[in-house]
Amino acid sequence: MHVVCPHCLSVNRVPEDRAGDAPKCAKCDGPLLTGEPLTLDVRNFDKTIDRNDLPVVVDSWASWCGPCRMMAPAFARSARSHAARAVFGELDTDAESAIAQRYGIRSIPTLILFKGGREVARVSGAMDAGSLDRWVAQHA
Repeated sequence: MHVVCPHCLSVNRVPEDRAGDAPKCAKCDGPLLTGEPLTLDVRNFDKTIDRNDLPVVVDSWASWCGPCRMMAPAFARSARSHAARAVFGELDTDAESAIAQRYGIRSIPTLILFKGGREVARVSGAMDAGSLDRWVAQHA
């Protein structure tokens, strides 16, 4: 499977049965599947969505949003628990308003799950860790 390096954005081949073995980037030697949510921006958003063979779960948020701040720990926990099965990223809709507009994000928090570069699921509103894990499992 192909995995985009969160550090240098190079595309790496990782055997599916080795995804849980802490694979490293062939170009920069950085960890590929860290279990930490990526900060998504104009520089890395499209490549992360389009070139990862793993599902990509995007949390659209803003710093002033109370429900977004409340959901952040659950999102981080879910990212760790799905580290070898999905890529998690956070999109600050204030800083990246063009991306938010392109995907029609009108309320936050909004979660979007992408597979093969295409949106396959979307939900708005804060979720606890259990609900988030079930939503990811259902759509990934």
